[in-house]
Amino acid sequence: MDDAFPIRDYDHLALGDLRHRIRSLSAEDLRRVLEHERAHAHRTAVIEALTARLDEVESGAQPSGGDQRATPPADSGHRAPQVSPAHSPDPTTPLRHGVAGHTPTRGR
Repeated sequence: MDDAFPIRDYDHLALGDLRHRIRSLSAEDLRRVLEHERAHAHRTAVIEALTARLDEVESGAQPSGGDQRATPPADSGHRAPQVSPAHSPDPTTPLRHGVAGHTPTRGR
């Protein structure tokens, strides 16, 4: 995707983030994003959100201020959690169901 595309990191955005970011787009930009979505991922919920917003703008709604190309990358600030054996729960024996006397003494 080129730098002139209306929304930075568009293909990596969740629907909730996308709904927020399309509020600042003009009808022309919304059509461009809608065309891209239909040609690539074709996600029904995204197409519905884009179409609804395009209808609002064409009916007179004003785009909010801001340039979505200037937003930080979609993955900035998110780091994978650090996992190690120290974070694992204490080992336990799973309960055996249906066999009397086979469940080890747990917590006694």
